[in-house]
Amino acid sequence: MEGPQAVLLQGNEAVARGALYAGMSFFAGYPITPSTEIAELLSGLLPEEGGVFIQMEDEIASLGACLGASLAGAKAMTATSGPGFSLMQELIGFGSGAEIPVVIVDVMRLGPSTGVPTSPSQGDVMQARWGTHGDHPIIALTADSVAECFEMTVRAFNFSELYRVPVILLIDEIIGHLREKVTLPAAGELAVKNRAAPEMPPEWYEPYAGASNGVPPMSALGGGYRHNVTGLLHDKMGLPTSDPEVIRASTDRLFDKMRRGFGDICLTEEYLCDDAETILISYGSPARSAREAVDALRAEGMKAGLLKLKTLWPFPRAALERFAGKAQRMVVCEMNRGQVYRETLRVGRGRWEVGKVLAPYGELFTPEKIARAVRGGGK
Repeated sequence: MEGPQAVLLQGNEAVARGALYAGMSFFAGYPITPSTEIAELLSGLLPEEGGVFIQMEDEIASLGACLGASLAGAKAMTATSGPGFSLMQELIGFGSGAEIPVVIVDVMRLGPSTGVPTSPSQGDVMQARWGTHGDHPIIALTADSVAECFEMTVRAFNFSELYRVPVILLIDEIIGHLREKVTLPAAGELAVKNRAAPEMPPEWYEPYAGASNGVPPMSALGGGYRHNVTGLLHDKMGLPTSDPEVIRASTDRLFDKMRRGFGDICLTEEYLCDDAETILISYGSPARSAREAVDALRAEGMKAGLLKLKTLWPFPRAALERFAGKAQRMVVCEMNRGQVYRETLRVGRGRWEVGKVLAPYGELFTPEKIARAVRGGGK
């Protein structure tokens, strides 16, 4: 891709093209509605660009192959939906503990279980944060347009490489299948980041010793550096340990490297929030309806605004706390039974009234539904 391109794209297609822009060279996946178009498009495009595409036997093997490819130095991605995302949880924990960069795209559909494959949902928000076991940091991003699908896929790769963590991109079925005209960025227009490589002699290399930013440089397997990889809790050399002090230090570093990056990672957008007394909080396709609802409420004289979340985890607490003492009410609009709503209650600690407008059963989120609920109290 040499210059800007105006094209008609589907959200899932934008994810695939964003991954190529970010330098992805390995994809392994198993087809599942409503994410299949990502794998379908990459099965043709990725080999043409010299990368490797593999259709695996299931979602567990897909993520396992991606983690292995990443350890060998590749930028790797898989894509799935609810049931497949559930199968991947153990390996998401492995990737977190072993600090393996990888991008996992979950195009959310109505669940639980096989649910309704073609209906939209945002029911996997808490699973992205807490689906795997043990204390671990995670990054989860989202998008509300085709253009953002492209942009946030590039960001997902950048965060994964910079912080050595699995990054989850959560988009809902409506955005995944939405078609819009977008202008794709020219090569070099968006920043593309790569993992830091070790610069010391191999005999000095400690694969899990944090650098000044808490993120260890990462050698590719076979690159001349000894790199032991295990899911067991380990020391700086990657060797298993049960020493509580060593475990404390390594676990603290996992969280600390993320904490240092909160300012970069926690992405939000504000719309008419400066004087807002009521702020709608939304993400994904409901954010598009929430923005129109804000316009309708403003036309009626209500001081309403929208805080759009582009990062879901770490939860962008600071973006909400900016309105403490200013906004009187937060109203969360989402397609589940209140997963971000409860997080907003937790962060608010009674400093603002919290309402909700929910669409948890696969129905479309209309601006009229949101505006009507806000006028009525949004509860």
